[in-house]
Amino acid sequence: MFICALLSALVLHQSVIATHRGIQETAPSRILTVERLLGPEFAETGFAPSGDWLPDSHGMVSVEGNSDIVTLDAMTGKRRIVVNGARFVPADQTDRLAIERFWFTSDMHKVLIFTHSVKVWRQNTKGDYWVLDIESGKLQKLGPKANPSSLMFAKFSPDGSKAGFVFDNNLYVQDLKTEHVEQMTTDTSPTAINGTFDWVYEEELDLRDGWRWSPDSKKIAFWHLETRMEPLYSLINDTDTQYPVVTKYPYPKTGEANPTVRLGVIDLNQGQIRWVDDRADTQSGYFARMDWASNSSEILYEKLNRKQNTNEYKLADVESGVARVIYTDIDKAWVDILDTAPNGVRWVEEGNRFLVFSERGGWRHVYSVKRDGSGVMDLTPGNFDVKDLLGLDSNKGAIYFTASPNSSVQTYLFVSNMDNPHPTTVTPDSEVGSNEYRISPDGKIAIHTISQFGVPPTRNLVKLPSYEVVRTFGDNSPLKAKLKRLHLGVGKLMRLVTADGQKMDASVIYPPNFDSKKRYPLFFEVYGEPAGTTVHDSWEGFDYLFRQLIAQRGYIVASVDNRGTPTLMGRDWRKSVYKKIGIVASSDQAAATKQLSALPYVDRSRVGIWGWSGGGTMTLNMLFRYPELYSLGMSVAPVPDASLYDTIYQERYMGTPQSDPTAYRNCSPITFAKNLKGSLLIVHGSGDDNVHFQGTERLIDELVENNKPFQLMVYPNRTHAINEGIGTSRHLYELLLRYLLNNLRPGPNLLVGLESHSLAHK
Repeated sequence: MFICALLSALVLHQSVIATHRGIQETAPSRILTVERLLGPEFAETGFAPSGDWLPDSHGMVSVEGNSDIVTLDAMTGKRRIVVNGARFVPADQTDRLAIERFWFTSDMHKVLIFTHSVKVWRQNTKGDYWVLDIESGKLQKLGPKANPSSLMFAKFSPDGSKAGFVFDNNLYVQDLKTEHVEQMTTDTSPTAINGTFDWVYEEELDLRDGWRWSPDSKKIAFWHLETRMEPLYSLINDTDTQYPVVTKYPYPKTGEANPTVRLGVIDLNQGQIRWVDDRADTQSGYFARMDWASNSSEILYEKLNRKQNTNEYKLADVESGVARVIYTDIDKAWVDILDTAPNGVRWVEEGNRFLVFSERGGWRHVYSVKRDGSGVMDLTPGNFDVKDLLGLDSNKGAIYFTASPNSSVQTYLFVSNMDNPHPTTVTPDSEVGSNEYRISPDGKIAIHTISQFGVPPTRNLVKLPSYEVVRTFGDNSPLKAKLKRLHLGVGKLMRLVTADGQKMDASVIYPPNFDSKKRYPLFFEVYGEPAGTTVHDSWEGFDYLFRQLIAQRGYIVASVDNRGTPTLMGRDWRKSVYKKIGIVASSDQAAATKQLSALPYVDRSRVGIWGWSGGGTMTLNMLFRYPELYSLGMSVAPVPDASLYDTIYQERYMGTPQSDPTAYRNCSPITFAKNLKGSLLIVHGSGDDNVHFQGTERLIDELVENNKPFQLMVYPNRTHAINEGIGTSRHLYELLLRYLLNNLRPGPNLLVGLESHSLAHK
């Protein structure tokens, strides 16, 4: 009897696959493919300003056609070419320079452009810099005679007479009139870094540009790093040459030595460096932010201790080097470094106060602090989290920020007064979803972008605070029309609960032609770590469409944000995972899986999960800690052993492995690998400088020792993004889709009375 039923089921299984193939054959334009998603077909359309606001105006400046610099009057839509791209042709060349980024002097008489960039770790931060004198037409290249694409972080001095830059880990200044180049730091050691950062500071503190002009153009403040004590990690390139090439770079894993960091100030007139009487090192922590303190005689910097639970704001006199603490932010778990301005804090009231983020009251709010550290005031009171501080209306003493008191997956604009804080909503009630804003320097107008889950954005120009719509930039009508022609499943947002009753955000996409009287496989996309969320009431482009692609194959596709993710649900929600990374999150994901699996139209024997990076780690956690819940997992670039990741990220949430080895052991998926029951695919890039392939190799040993079957795909020399090389992204996503289809049967159960678990893994 069982054999007959099984044979019938297998015939029907083939019928399901044939049905999906038939859909693709008869209506290919309605069915998504990886190739289509990776192409330009579903790109956003319509004009919307993409440049920067001009100071003290309602004009914006941007690049068109890679070389023309244009301004746009946001109110009228009038466009004007400021610099024709034909002027960016060097004397010994015939082609225009392609502009990747650009900056004007304050009087807009000169423009600095960045071109021919190359990647340094995650971002393209090395390249060539050229300066054009707009009036005379003189075009000069910055820097000494050096290899192409070798300069970093060039900037005009505030008075426009000079430009500074980093070359070969030293700082230089070039006089734009005489073209004389002067080297300001002279370190020749390969372990000394000036004006930029090592790998761990860049990756985990988001620091790349490590120097600042003083407002009077007479000084430069900068970070100096000594990486000699940091352990070196080796990446091996086996494919590009006949013999392997080994690249070594400083990478401090948990508990290891960090770089020693100092802050220096260069006096350009005297050519000497004065050092701040403080340092950050393995024992004392990190210099997380630094900038001039709204004058040219002091700098304000943030010193974060190694445990990352105390952040001191210190004001340093640049002549004496003496620094003093003026404000401290403390948390029992960890302090998040959140900026109110590009380089740290935002100064207001002519430098008498500055604005900071803090969770000291249980919610993430904006506070103002007097220059001497007194008078700490909450500018955004209420039981909600502030997402971003967006702008100021200095004449009215108002601050604009986004928050979402009633829905953690949406965002709305609020305004509050700095002297009498009382937040009020600016976004109209009709604008439901995620509302984003780019506010003009004077706080009078803003470009408003609104989108919802599965709905591409619409952009308008609005007046503030009245919200009068001045003009519409575009509503992505062509993209929306394309989506309507697709055979898409219904998607919705919902709330699930943790085992102890706390609410969690979730999204679900049902297969097209969903029939609630049938039973479908359930497939999760997960991240689950403190660095990101996956559930939003907003347009998510590729991520949303890839979930729809999977739903089209016959899966219910879900995603859940567990505790510990940076959801706008308060400090306690986010920091409840301290020293329990991977434990609380796994419990929450399991609770969500049980709730969705209990629905009558879900086949509990066909539940899968996948994720990348932290999501790859969570995928392993779910398969190893809750093997009874999942039939399949696809783990991309995971961290199986938490002790192998870097100091700043992992210690922030776990302490060091020396201080708490039990916590590290319990939070690491590899500890529970012996419990694996379902199908497992592991994907990693051998050239991953971030999450090393080393961790996956250790996991392989553990799985082999416990005789656990799995499949492995290694992409040679690819980084954490696994997108280098022709065809890599398509190959990866089609690999994931193929593995899913082959190992977690798609489509509804068509047999009445046959338990679907009898078909699992047959």
